[in-house]
Order: sequence, then C-alpha cells, then structure tokens
Amino acid sequence: MGTQSGRAFLNKNCFVGLFLTFALSSAPAIQLKASADALSDKSTPSLAAAASTSPEKLFRLETLPITGGAELITIHARLQGPAQNNREWTPLVSILRDTLGDTDPENDRLRYLWPLTYTRPGLSQRLAAGVPFFYTRAGNKPKGSRKTPPPVMDLSAPEKQVWEKLFWTALQTVLLDSYGMPIKASSYTYRRNLSEYRRSQIVRALSVLSLYQAVGGAPAFSDAEMSEILSRLLLTDKTFGGLVDDLYLRRYYERQVTTVRDERGHNWELLRQRAEAESLIFEPLEMPDGSTTHAMLWIAKDELGTKREQPYDERFLNISDPRSDNRLKQWNGHVETRFYDSENRLVAANTPGASPVEMIPLALYGLDNPKIPMLLIDFRDSLNPKKREMSRRVLQDVTRNFVSLSGAGGVAFFLGRTVFDLVTSRRGIDINQPSRLRTYSQLKLLLALNNSLEPELKSQIDARLNKISVNPLENDLVAEVELAHEQYEALKAYAVRPDGLAAKLARDRREEMVPLQHRKAEQVLFRLANILSFGTYTHRETASPQVESRLDLARRITHHTRFLREVAKSSARVEVVWNLDEVRRALRFIADHGAKVSSSATHAAATIFLRTEDEETRRVCLTSLSRINNRTAKDELLRISQDSHLDPVWKARALSYLSKPHPAPQTTAADDKSRTERSGQQ
Repeated sequence: MGTQSGRAFLNKNCFVGLFLTFALSSAPAIQLKASADALSDKSTPSLAAAASTSPEKLFRLETLPITGGAELITIHARLQGPAQNNREWTPLVSILRDTLGDTDPENDRLRYLWPLTYTRPGLSQRLAAGVPFFYTRAGNKPKGSRKTPPPVMDLSAPEKQVWEKLFWTALQTVLLDSYGMPIKASSYTYRRNLSEYRRSQIVRALSVLSLYQAVGGAPAFSDAEMSEILSRLLLTDKTFGGLVDDLYLRRYYERQVTTVRDERGHNWELLRQRAEAESLIFEPLEMPDGSTTHAMLWIAKDELGTKREQPYDERFLNISDPRSDNRLKQWNGHVETRFYDSENRLVAANTPGASPVEMIPLALYGLDNPKIPMLLIDFRDSLNPKKREMSRRVLQDVTRNFVSLSGAGGVAFFLGRTVFDLVTSRRGIDINQPSRLRTYSQLKLLLALNNSLEPELKSQIDARLNKISVNPLENDLVAEVELAHEQYEALKAYAVRPDGLAAKLARDRREEMVPLQHRKAEQVLFRLANILSFGTYTHRETASPQVESRLDLARRITHHTRFLREVAKSSARVEVVWNLDEVRRALRFIADHGAKVSSSATHAAATIFLRTEDEETRRVCLTSLSRINNRTAKDELLRISQDSHLDPVWKARALSYLSKPHPAPQTTAADDKSRTERSGQQ
C-alpha cells in the first residue's frame, strides 16, 4: 500500500513538473517568435543628451569625524526633476572608515555601508511582504522615524552574511517548512522580499559609488578601497561571495565591469538595429558618466496607420505593433516635438530647414540583460512588463510553496525546469530573468540624476515604475528622497552620541581582536554561538589601553601582506609593473615583524624573489625570509638554494641564511601585558 501511494505521489510530481514547464514555455502572453529578419542599415539619429558631468554640480562629499578615531564619509547628489523636492543636495551613501585616530592609510579599515534610502519597513509593508502572490507595492513607509538606519553590510566582516544566509536557509528548511503550507509560504515570501529589497539598495549604492568614481569627484577613497567596496557589493549576489579572498577582489571587479560593458554594447546595437528595421526612433539614456544603461523607443505620429512591406516582428522588442494600435491615434499621454533636417538628423528648433516631428514614447528598456534588451516600461500596456517581472516569482511560488516541488523533489520537474531555464537563458527570452531587479534599481537612479528627460515624461515613467514593482517593501522615488534626509539626520545624531557610533566602533575593535587571541577552533565555536543565538551573543576581548596598539600592528601587517600577494600574483616581471621602492618597503616591514606574519606573506616574498632581476629587491626578499620564524620560511629558503636555474651566488646566499639562527622575535608592551593576563588566568 505504501509503495502504491509513493508511486502515485511520484507520478503526480512528474505530471505537475512537466505541465508547469510546458505551460510557462508556451503561454501566449509571453511567447516570442523565433524567426529572424534581415536588419535594415538605415541610420537613426541619437537623441541622447548627457547630464552635466561636472563633479561640483553633481556630487558633494561630506566627512564627519567620529570620536575614537574614525570618519563618516557621505556622498551627496544634486537630484533632478520630481526627486529634487525643493532640496539642493540629497545624501545617498555613507561609509564608516576606522582610522585608529591617525592619517596613515596603512591601518585604516572600512566598516559599515549605509545606502540612505535603505530603511526598516513599516508595519503595513512587513505584513504585505509575507502574503504569497502579493505582487505589488504596499505604499510608502510613514515619515517621521528617528531610528538609526540599518547598514546594508559590514565591509570588515563580509563572511558574516554567508553564515547568516546558510543559517536562515537551514532554519526555513528544517523547522518552518514543517509547520504547514501557511507558515511555509509566508516565511519564504517574506524572506525573499526582504532579500530582494536589500539587493535593490545594494545595486543603487553600487551605481552611486561607480558614478562618483567615474566623474572624478573629490577623492574619498583610495583605488584599493574603492575596488574593495565595489567588489564586495557585487559579490553579495553570490552565495559564498563573502568568503572570497581580498586578493581577488580587484580582478573580480574588473572582470564584472568588462562583462557589463560588453552586455550593454551588445544590447544597445541589437535594440538600435531592431528599431531601424521597424522604422522606430531609438534613444539611448545616459548616466552622468556617459554610460548607457537604458534606452527608449519612440514612434513619429505621421507613421501611425502606415503599411509596410514586411509584417511587424515583435522579436526583441516585446511590444505590439504600434502602427495598427488605435490607442495611439487617440493618444493623450506624453508627446514631444523634435526637429530634424533634410538628412533626418536631430537639430535645434531654429535651424534653417528644420521640420517638426511629434513623437510618442513606446517603451523603455534596460541594457544589462545578458542576451537581449529587457522591457521595463510599456507605455501602452503596463501589465506587459509586469507579467515578465512576475514570471520567475510565480514559478518559484507555485512549485515551492503549494506543489512542494524543488530541484531535488522529482526527476521530471528537475529536468523540465533545467530545460526551461536553459532555453530562456540561452535564447535571451525576456522572462524568468534574475537581472531585472538590478536594471529597475538603476532606472530609479537614472530618473533622479538624468536631466535629458522632460519632467512630465519622468513623472509618467516613475508612476509606471511604481505600478510594475512586485515588492511590497519598495518605496517610490519621492518618498526615498525624504527617507534619505531623515535617515542621514538620524545617522549623524547617532554618530555624536556617547553610546552611539563611537561605542559601537569600540565593540567592533574588541571583536576584531579575537583572531589575535584565539585559535581557529575557538573562533569557529564563537561564530557558532553567535549564529545560534540569532546574533545576541558576540565574543569580544576585554577592553584595555593596549587594544589600539595591537590592532595598529595587525592591520599594518595585513596591509603589507596583501600588497605583496598582489605583487606576487602578477605575471609580468615585478620591476615592469610595480614600484620597487614600495615593494622593498613592504618587505622590510614584514622582516621587522617576522614572528607575527603569516605563511601567505612568506610565499609572496619567495615568489617576488624569483620574479625580479633587481639585486637589492632580491636581497630584501632573502632577509625577510630569514627573519620569519616559521617552517614555511625555511622551506622557501631551501627551495631557493636548490633551484638549478638560479645563479650560484644567490643559492649560496639563501643557504647561508638557513644556517643562521633566527633573531629573537620583537615584543611589545601589549604582548607582555597579554601574556601576563593569560598566565594569571591559568
């Protein structure tokens, strides 16, 4: 009997999995044609008008000193259109830099990042966020909150988010899912909405920081710091992104920037050619740094009702034929008049021979989709892009919450879902796309910073954008500007309170001391206790006057070790790419504190020795290895002394260092104090 019921359940799962895959693949509302047409070479004039890229007119930097040795750095922007709301400057992103009270960047550490539009949801938003299949906004958060804004991440401890995410996933699977469908569906829906709201704010902060760097504002962060910030923000999309070593951050960021630039260029050309083939007008929309993240399609009024030799093909455009649409003949929405010369080039109104052309907006697209342009706004059918936005959510909600299917829940469903994902991804079909949230977040920022769009058009785009949003936690653009001002005032008040940001910074430094005092196994136990207590317990070392001096040395060693690892990782000769004075300075610092450095610094010094022909740099490398008192340093010296490709002089010198006794490790007053405290406890 049990076997028969099990087979029946398996057959049911197989049938449901195949049915859902077939239905979603062939639904008329989202089906796309697969035939390709020859694209016309007719040139279309670009209507883009870049916003002012003057840093002084666009961004302003504010630095607030924090008691205890830190600074709160905030980027303000001059917004355009409705988002301005009679305010000259709007704070967008704040970052806390822990300087230990000095001006030397070697011991600085980036800590918290606040997108100031990121806020704790209101009660009505929270309730709506837990309702399954509630794919719309639930209004704005009420004004007047004076609570300290939540940071979106801790840049100094990105691994925390990895463990928290794994813990909540396990809690959902093991505990909450067992309480039945209502609890299961509500908890899963709420966590997903909260996660996507956070991701949208991270995308916004990433865009603001990238723009600030691109337009060349007042230097707020070093190149290394900016690479760290941007890379960590990008890696939040990855499950184990918080565990990526700092050494690979710059390379990861550069690779992502190249990928996004290629995707935008590909989609820009694809959309332009498709628009030309359908005799539509293509207009790229630029950010203040000149990057084209979105584009619009228009149609001239005199094109309405005309017949063409080739039938309309909606492939890539994903909108209905505008020429046969009676709604456009009685259009009462936004219309713009632009002027063209005899060669169909956009010109000023007072140009001799210029002809006026009335144009109607048709659609707005995002260019960050990996395969094809992504439809964001359909000015004739608001439900068109919303159905595409909902496609992925509906599939996840139905299969996970109500049919109880997952990737491992049935062979038929697994195969069907895999084929469906592969087809939509490879063919670039504008449904089931995870990157839509990113391009929507960028569109909000574009509306706030771009001054090439008319205010009326901006208002209409913003209104349609609010209707398309499927996350109840989202606020509209005007409300976010008000929230940013309120939260920045609350953050500044928290920064000057004795029990505020300075006290939190002191606790973080005591937590930072844990790896210097405890072994790996003990650190794992402390982390486990923190996760199981839902963050209420965090192990910190006892405060003492020696904390800052030990932190200062540990941070400097980390700084120089990271630099040497980057030098060793480069493929070219060291003297070709790097400044040898800086390399030798880092090697000497490592040599002076050999008893405290890690094996990674040892490997880096040995690698640099083999990749340089500079004699002084090689001598410093050998000196550093000789002063590092661990087994790895001895092994590296032995390997150098046995290298058959080296000059015998260098081999002999490495061998001589092996025979010399190691110098006594340098100790500080803080080390002696710590040693005394531990012996007293024993």
